[in-house]
Amino acid sequence: MGLFKAFINILRCRTRSLLTMSGIAIGVLSVVLISTVGTVGTAQVNSTLVTMGVDTLLVQAAENSVSVQLTDNSISAARRVDGVTDVMPLMATISEAKLIGSRLDAYIWGVDRSADKLISLSAKHGRLITGSDTAARSKVCVIDEAFALETYGRSNITGKHISLFLGGRYHEFEIIGIASTGLSGLQSMLTNIMPGFMYIPITTMQSLCGRSTYDKLAVKIKDMNNDGTVVENVKAALDTAGGCKDGYIINNLLSQKKQLDDILMIVTISLSLVAGISLVVSGISVMTTMMMSVGERTHEIGIKKSIGAKNSDICIEFLTESVLLTLMGSTAGIISGLVISLVGCLALGVPFSANWTALWISTAAAAVIGAVFGAYPAYKAATMKPVEALRM
Repeated sequence: MGLFKAFINILRCRTRSLLTMSGIAIGVLSVVLISTVGTVGTAQVNSTLVTMGVDTLLVQAAENSVSVQLTDNSISAARRVDGVTDVMPLMATISEAKLIGSRLDAYIWGVDRSADKLISLSAKHGRLITGSDTAARSKVCVIDEAFALETYGRSNITGKHISLFLGGRYHEFEIIGIASTGLSGLQSMLTNIMPGFMYIPITTMQSLCGRSTYDKLAVKIKDMNNDGTVVENVKAALDTAGGCKDGYIINNLLSQKKQLDDILMIVTISLSLVAGISLVVSGISVMTTMMMSVGERTHEIGIKKSIGAKNSDICIEFLTESVLLTLMGSTAGIISGLVISLVGCLALGVPFSANWTALWISTAAAAVIGAVFGAYPAYKAATMKPVEALRM
């Protein structure tokens, strides 16, 4: 019954109530948009990092160990460590590619048949590098879809040929596959900064560059959350195989991902708090509205008191009205924020994800603001003397 009365009182001055609720709605809308952008952005960054192979250990020779190298013996030693599920050698260089007269900057990766397991590489068209390609040192390559679209205007160009600059001269490769990776979204945003990726058999890259060693090893382990022992065991195995001590550096990319998650979370919370300031400012408009309501209903308050209404009854009535006003505004803000966020995600083609904790906090904050800023008008209404109220 109290809520119904409060709702009726709000409807008495629709325009004023609507403007007050709009202020609350805009504040909540800002919080919802910022928290949703932060949640969706974090999820997309994490997804991209995982597909890049961030959930692996990356091994490289220590900078002060000039004589230390990564060889086939290093791969065998790492694979024998308990807890290691796969090891892939890597070579990489930024070079140039020529395709139907176009010169393109390219990040050329030398990989083996394990590439799809360690960096979530998949073929949209054609196939990926196989063990037979590696064994035969074939001049075949898998290119990013962006290359195909930029040159031919279509994604499927398997069977075409491309020239890659390696070992001081150009070499012709057959395109056997078009890659679809988690990097595509990142590359589309950084198209003028990040070169496209190309993948060739690592043995072919070694042969053309005149090398028998590798740049890095990507090590996949069973449990990345309990990797301390495995990391030490891999280090020891590599030192033994290389006949050195502390000759290798192992980077746990997952721990760096967690640090990035923490930074993104702090930024999101900070921006949400800044947006939340507008909620406090809106509280002033709530107090103004309620004070005006008290002034307009002075005679009504006097009548209620004269027929037996207690101070607490009057206070609760105005507090309920104030809280309901802010809750209605916050509900409108939440719905608007979710709809805008959903439309934005659909337009960008990314999965929608809401920060429900932020939504509940916003709703609770709006209710508290309604109670705090409505307290003084409610107190003023409750302490009115019936005789003086009836005279007004």
